[in-house]
Amino acid sequence: MKELTELINAYSEALKEYNLLMSGEADADFRQMDSWGEERNEMALGDNMEYMLHLIKDCGMASKIQVVYIDPPFYTKEKFMSSIKLHSEILGDSKVLKIGAYDDHISESLEVYLKNLAIRMMLIRTLLKDSGTVWVHLDRRVTHYARILMDLVFGADNFVNEIIWTYKSGGASKKTFARKHDNILVYSKTDQYKFNILQEKSYNRGFKPYRFKGVKEYCDEVGWYTLVNMKDVWQLDMVGRTSAERSGYATQKPEKLVERIIESCSDPGDICADFYAGSGTLGAVCARLGRGWILCDNNPAALVCQMERLNKDKDGFTVKASGDWPEGKAEMSGDLITGYEADLENVTCSDMEQLQKFMTEDGPCFIRITKRVSDETGRRVYGYDILGNRFEQVIE
Repeated sequence: MKELTELINAYSEALKEYNLLMSGEADADFRQMDSWGEERNEMALGDNMEYMLHLIKDCGMASKIQVVYIDPPFYTKEKFMSSIKLHSEILGDSKVLKIGAYDDHISESLEVYLKNLAIRMMLIRTLLKDSGTVWVHLDRRVTHYARILMDLVFGADNFVNEIIWTYKSGGASKKTFARKHDNILVYSKTDQYKFNILQEKSYNRGFKPYRFKGVKEYCDEVGWYTLVNMKDVWQLDMVGRTSAERSGYATQKPEKLVERIIESCSDPGDICADFYAGSGTLGAVCARLGRGWILCDNNPAALVCQMERLNKDKDGFTVKASGDWPEGKAEMSGDLITGYEADLENVTCSDMEQLQKFMTEDGPCFIRITKRVSDETGRRVYGYDILGNRFEQVIE
């Protein structure tokens, strides 16, 4: 069977590469680019494999992280787009623009995909505390392969759960039952993993009280229920189009989903991480629940989305990057941005003409987040646009 051979080869090659990586120096130079408030938490722009090596070798983070949740590409072989709507005082509102977010292994084989995933599983295991767990969010395409890989990396005895997240959104087929769920594989590093039991409502038959002796019953607008230990099938809505938490970033996951994960396997003060961080949902949940967080993504637009979202919380954070951050160019009048230019050469958009128009005719609407500072270099303004470009200008 071709797929089985690819799986075996993927694990074997990943193990060889992991051993080489761990025996050498960290290749990537992650340096601090920015700081927003206190430096308790961290987000990084770059390859997540290189960043995890940086955490292990340069930051002493081996065996320090309590929970890792990752939502990697699902091997759909599709291109995903983020939805953005620009507002301009001059031009009004744009229509919804679809801007390229990431390619889901369009040109790569299953073996390459699985090898890349296996290496990252090995690095995550190194980063986890003995009491830690990893949650890997996938769907029907590769969950079965990923489970075998994780049996090999973490040990079959350290399988904890397979969570089924079911939702209402999405289309339907005339040839299959409607596909309305994702799979989340949960593994521990040891048998001493932390687990906090969560409870959920279980409605009585007919929604009427049982009145059993010693059983506590409750009533809400639906009817009578008891509280039971939470099951492994979670029915939660996806992030709706009108949801307050919606960022427009492709494949954004709801905070309620990540909240259950964080509450079940960590306590306040623990450190949690997401190495495919996207819009930064894990960071937003951890900030609200009193956990420390670490985020990484290789898309500058994702980092800017995270900065905007997490800058609203009380927790501060630093921003690191490996390599050069893409730059825009701002024109200033006093401390106001009057014009803006960004490199659109590598940008894909559903309407490039409208994107170009909004950018050139009313640059300020293109800016996602700005910061005004005074330091030894003088007064200046810097910030980031919706594509992830960074600009900086001195205020005269």
